[in-house]
Amino acid sequence: MTIRVNNIGLDIDETIDDIKIKAAKRMRVEIDEIKKFKIAKESIDARKKNNIKFNYAVLIEMDNEAKIVAKSNNKDVKLEKVKYDAEFEFGTKQMNHRPIIVGMGPAGMFAGILMAQKGYKPLIIERGEKVEFRTKTIDKFWSTGELNTESNVQFGEGGAGTFSDGKLTTRIKDTRCDYILEEFVKAGAPEEILYIGKPHIGTDILKEVVKNIREAIIKLGGEIRFNSKLEDIIISGKKVKSIIVNGEELPCDNLILALGHSSRDTYEMLYKKGVFMTSKSFAVGARIEHPQDMINENQYGKYANHPRLKAADYKLTYTSRKLGRSVYSFCMCPGGAVVGAASEQGRLVINGMSEYARDKKNANSAIVVSVGPKDFPSDSPLAGIEFQRHYETLAYKLGGSNYNAPVQLVGDFIKGIASSKLGSVKPSIIPGYGLTNLNNCLPSYVTDAIKEALPMFDHKINGFARPDAIMTGIETRTSAPVRIDRNDEYQSVSLEGLYPAGEGAGYAGGIISAAVDGLKIAEMIMRKWKHV
Repeated sequence: MTIRVNNIGLDIDETIDDIKIKAAKRMRVEIDEIKKFKIAKESIDARKKNNIKFNYAVLIEMDNEAKIVAKSNNKDVKLEKVKYDAEFEFGTKQMNHRPIIVGMGPAGMFAGILMAQKGYKPLIIERGEKVEFRTKTIDKFWSTGELNTESNVQFGEGGAGTFSDGKLTTRIKDTRCDYILEEFVKAGAPEEILYIGKPHIGTDILKEVVKNIREAIIKLGGEIRFNSKLEDIIISGKKVKSIIVNGEELPCDNLILALGHSSRDTYEMLYKKGVFMTSKSFAVGARIEHPQDMINENQYGKYANHPRLKAADYKLTYTSRKLGRSVYSFCMCPGGAVVGAASEQGRLVINGMSEYARDKKNANSAIVVSVGPKDFPSDSPLAGIEFQRHYETLAYKLGGSNYNAPVQLVGDFIKGIASSKLGSVKPSIIPGYGLTNLNNCLPSYVTDAIKEALPMFDHKINGFARPDAIMTGIETRTSAPVRIDRNDEYQSVSLEGLYPAGEGAGYAGGIISAAVDGLKIAEMIMRKWKHV
C-alpha cells in the first residue's frame, strides 16, 4: 500500500523539490518521515496564460500509512488502490498448438509479450519487416518514391504508430495502461511517460523500444516471423483449423488477428471466407501546418519559451451548422513533419510524425470530417475501403502521380482556387509536394465543413486560419473502415478461435487502447487454455 496525494499545485518557477514539501504539509507529517516518493501524474494548467501552473499527484511510502491518511482528514490524501499485475487463474483446456498472433503492432505486440511472460510461447507473424529494415525501406520510399506494398509506414514491426508521434494518450480508464507504460519504460522509453499528462515517445525512440520488446518476446520463448503474410484461414466446422502464411500451412487453435487499419487485402480475404464484419465510420481530411512558435505563443503566452514547457499542442472540435458533421483535429504533432504514408500503388495518403524532442519548425495536425456508411458507394461491409481508395487515387494524381502530396495554402483553400506560390510557412512533407487545389481530391461536404470550421478554430488559436498556413492532402487512415464483429469472449461471432484485436478490428483508436485490447484477448485465451 502507498499513499497518493493529489492536486499539488506548483508555480512554473517552483522546483520539483517543492512537491515533496507540499505533500508532507498536506499529510501533516515531517518531510524526513517519507521513505519513498515518486511522481504519479503531472499536468499543465495553462488556462491563465500569465499564471501557468503544474499540477501533481505523488505516491508516498512511509510507516503507518492508513493512520496518516485518516489523520490528514484531506480528500486529496488517500491509500492507493492495487494496480494491474497480470495475475489470474490459467485455464485447464489443453492447447493443441501454440497461439498465433497476426500483426506486430501495439495489439499484437502486447498480447505477445504478456503471453510470452506467462509461458505460452506465441508465434507472431508480421507481413512487414523488422523495424531496422523497415526504417531503411521507408527512407528509400521517401527519397525515391519506390513503394514496398508489404513494408511501409502502415505495415511492419511496431505498426503505423511507430512512424507517427508515439502518442500514449487515451481516454480509457483501465489499469492495464500502467502495465503497458511500464513495459515501454523497461524497453527504453523515457520514464516520464509514467506520469506526464500527455505522454509520447517519439518515432526516433519508439523504434528502439519496439526492437527491445521483440527481443524480450524471443528471449521468453516466443517466435516472430517477419515478411510473413497471412494469406488464408482454413476453416473446419466453423472453427479455425489452420492458416496459410507465405504458402505454408500452420495448424492453429487460437488466432489473434491484430492486422492494423490498412490491411485491405486481408479484410477482403476474411470477407470471402464468410467472417462477419460491418462497415464503420471514420474521418477524412487534410493536414494543416503552422509555425510551432505561433502555437506556443497562443497556448503559453509570455511563457512560450520557458525551459519547463515543451512544444505546445492543441485539440479542436466543431460541428458544422450547415452540414451537421463533426470537424476536429486529429493526431496533432508538435514540432514535427508531414510524411507520405501510402501502402498501395497509385494511391496517396499522408500522416504526421514527431520525434521525441518535437523540435522541428512546424506544428501539424489532421483536420478531419466524420464520414460513415451513408457516404459510401454501396452497402457492402468493405464500402469504406472503396471510398478511401477512390479519394487516395485522386490525391495521387493531383500530387503528380509520383507520391508527392497535393499542397494548398489555407487562404486559397477557402477561396477554392489552386495555389501558385508559398507564403512564410513552408511545407514539411516528405518526399515532396505539388501546389494545387485540395478541393479536387476530397468530397465537397468534407471541404465545405473544413472551410466552415477554420474561422471558428481561429477564434480559439489566433492565426489558425492565416492565409499562408499550409494544407496537405490527404488523410484517410484515421481509423479502420471495418469492424470485425466479436462476442463477449472477444471471438469472431462467425468463426470460433478467431480473435479480432485492436485498431484494425475496429475496437481501438491509438497505441494504448490497441495494446489494452490485445492484453484483454491474451488474458481471455489464457484463462480458458493452458499452454502446450
